[in-house]
Amino acid sequence: MPPAAKYPLAVRQSPTFDTNAVPDETWIRDKTIVITGGASGFGEGFFRKWAADGATVVIGDINTQRGDQLVREVKKETGNPDLHSFYCDVTDWQSQVQFFKDAINVSPHGGIDTVVANAGIVDAAPTIETPRGLDALNPPPPNLAVLDVNLKGVLYTSHLALFYLAKNPQSAPADPDCDPAKTFRDRHLLLMSSMAGIAPIPHQTLYATSKHAVVGLYRNLRCSSFLHGVRTNLICPYFMDTPLFTTTARALLAGGSMGNAEDVVEAATRFVADPRVVGRAVVVGPKLKVEQDSDGQWSLVDDQEKRGEEKAIWEVYAHDFEDTEIFTRRIVGILNRAMEMKGWSGWLKDMFAAFKYGMGWST
Repeated sequence: MPPAAKYPLAVRQSPTFDTNAVPDETWIRDKTIVITGGASGFGEGFFRKWAADGATVVIGDINTQRGDQLVREVKKETGNPDLHSFYCDVTDWQSQVQFFKDAINVSPHGGIDTVVANAGIVDAAPTIETPRGLDALNPPPPNLAVLDVNLKGVLYTSHLALFYLAKNPQSAPADPDCDPAKTFRDRHLLLMSSMAGIAPIPHQTLYATSKHAVVGLYRNLRCSSFLHGVRTNLICPYFMDTPLFTTTARALLAGGSMGNAEDVVEAATRFVADPRVVGRAVVVGPKLKVEQDSDGQWSLVDDQEKRGEEKAIWEVYAHDFEDTEIFTRRIVGILNRAMEMKGWSGWLKDMFAAFKYGMGWST
């Protein structure tokens, strides 16, 4: 078997994410961070943390009253004047465009270092799996608001992020080998999915569908966002005590473990504070005492025992390109090799053929 490439499939993915490493949070100072859905839940946690770290933090939310109140409160707590809240309906393209323009206008350096696609909602009631009224003359469509916010909204955010991050003044393309001490600006897109993005969740079909889609978006963008010099990372939180955690969900989880939102903030901070982390994803669950055997497998440890370590952050999709994505690895490797063999002459020949086709000269 040939030796593994330094960066799998030349997508610039960084080495395995060390969930125990202590991030240098001072690197966050003076960065401009944009958060959609930042007035509550995880977004509020991110806002409070990074404001305290000295970043310029801009939140966009439909709840402007809560957003403005949060900004005033955190400005007073931290003494950080570079905190801002703007109206943003993530389902509305023009609203997101204006939000990004507002963020650029208030950014001290005229650019954006990190975009967190955080806005999301859950199913108010089961829809897809509980069809109703379809025997009517003109049956109504199901309510797809969850997809509008969690998928279309994230796609809008990601599309704008790739554009504005690449234009961040004085920034350089994301590089796993960069020296943070010499890297002053960033180009970082952080996507928020869920455990529901990698596993089913009862009675939340649309939510799970949307979060699976965000995982798919991440897995594709981490293969291509380096073309814009952008690093893309992903967080998949477990059940957390946030406004999204409904009464039904709490009932389903009764007797089980629940995660801590502070661990999600910690995971996000690890990504934001280290420009060398490129194309990695983590699941954040309840903090449990575990131990690792000689084969690298983890097992739960009785709380009364002293051995083991407390762990809430776990890497996921860590080895797609080496292990699970065999087809992708092989086919892309073959295509890369074919391109190398064709060289510049082959590239010019194909480009001329494409030009002929575009001009209608092909037969």
